[in-house]
Amino acid sequence: MKDRDNAQLLRRFHEYLTFLARLQTAGRSQAKLDVSGIVQQTLLEAHQAIDELTGLAEERQTAWLRQALANNLADEIRKLSAAKRDIRLERSLDADLDESMHRLGNLLPADTLSPSRRAHKNEQMLSLAEALNRLPEAQRQAVELHHLLGMTLSEVADRLKSTKPAVAGLLHRGLKKLRELMADTEAESA
Repeated sequence: MKDRDNAQLLRRFHEYLTFLARLQTAGRSQAKLDVSGIVQQTLLEAHQAIDELTGLAEERQTAWLRQALANNLADEIRKLSAAKRDIRLERSLDADLDESMHRLGNLLPADTLSPSRRAHKNEQMLSLAEALNRLPEAQRQAVELHHLLGMTLSEVADRLKSTKPAVAGLLHRGLKKLRELMADTEAESA
């Protein structure tokens, strides 16, 4: 029973970590980085530290996983550049992950900071990451680039090799679908 619960815990964070890794590798030699492999390495490390993780509150679990992911991303980027260790890169990745989490949290309704509200918001963030991964690829990219990475419509259009009106349509449809997916998730939880 305990092994099944541990496996379920790690599976639950897979989409979340994939989402964060994809965000952090956007524009950083993404084609050369194996996002799936980096996420798997992070989950393997989490599995090895499962006793420590299961003793933590969910908010602390996600913080532990974000830090492990940032370290693994920094390692992979460092390997690609084959340069000496650049501690500024690791700090930059940590800051970028924190900024992405802040932007992701801004897509959710504001809460007070009571422990139960924080736990609920953390659960919503995991659900939002899963819902983003269920969007059609172009919509997901547009939403992530514009709302989570803070790119302008012009920058997103350039990145997606599209037009501003097309990106605006992708954003509109993506956010609409995201709201539907989140409402479905909330209904299932109730």
